[in-house]
Amino acid sequence: MRNRAWMAAGALCAAMALSAAAPLAAQSGGNEIRKTVDSTLAIERETQKKQERWAAERSELVARYKTAKAAIGYLGERAQSSGDRLAEIDKAVADLERSVRESTRLERNLQDTLNAVFVRFEAQVRGDLPFLREEREARLALLRSDLARPGEIGGEKLRRVLEALQVETGYGGSVEVTQEKIVFGGDSLFVDLLRLGRVSLFWRTTDGKKVGEFDRGTGQWIELPGKHSRNIGLAIDMASRMRPINIITLPIGRIQP
Repeated sequence: MRNRAWMAAGALCAAMALSAAAPLAAQSGGNEIRKTVDSTLAIERETQKKQERWAAERSELVARYKTAKAAIGYLGERAQSSGDRLAEIDKAVADLERSVRESTRLERNLQDTLNAVFVRFEAQVRGDLPFLREEREARLALLRSDLARPGEIGGEKLRRVLEALQVETGYGGSVEVTQEKIVFGGDSLFVDLLRLGRVSLFWRTTDGKKVGEFDRGTGQWIELPGKHSRNIGLAIDMASRMRPINIITLPIGRIQP
C-alpha cells in the first residue's frame, strides 16, 4: 500500500512537472520559429536588395555597353572616313609636291629662255634705227633688272618681257615725228626726226635748210640732196597731222631682208 501511494505521488509530481514544463517548451519553440522566420525574412530582404542593386547595375552596364558599342561603331566609321580622307590628303600632297618639282623645273627653264630672249632683244634694239634712244635704253635696263630679281616669279617676268616686245613691235607699224639731237659731221644738231615704222629715219633741221636720213650700212646720219627737202617736209607735216594725208615719194632705198 505504501508503495502504491509513493508511486501515485510520483506520478502526480511527474504530471505536475510535465504540465509546468509544457508552456515553457511551447514558448521556447515559438521563439525559435520567430527567429527562423525573421532570419529568413531578413535574408530575403537582403537578397531582394541585392537583386535590385544588381538589376540597377545590370541596366547601367547594359546601357554603357550599348553606348560603348555605338561609340565603337561611330569611331569605326570615323576611322574609316579619316583613313579615306588621309589617303586623299596624302595623294593631294604627293600631287602638290610633284607640281612644285615640275614648277621649279619649268621656272628654271623659263628663266633660261627669258635670259636668251632678252639677249636677242637687246641686240635687236641696239642694232635698230636710233630713235627714242633714252626711252628704249631705260626699258632695257628695267627689264634686265626685273629678270635678275630672284624673288620675282617667272610668270611676272614673262609678262614684262612680252610687254617690252609688244612696245617694240608697235614701232614697226607706226609713223612718228619727234625732236631729237643727232650727231652729223661732228656737230650736234637739234632736228625734226621722221620715223617710218622701222624702215627709215629722216631728219630735217629746224630751219628746213638741210634734210637727211640714217644710213643703216654705215650706221651714220647722212645728208640728202636738196631735191628731197620738199617731200620730207610734207611727210613730216602729214605725220604731225598738220597736213592731209597724200601720196608722196621718199628716198627709202633698198629695204634689207
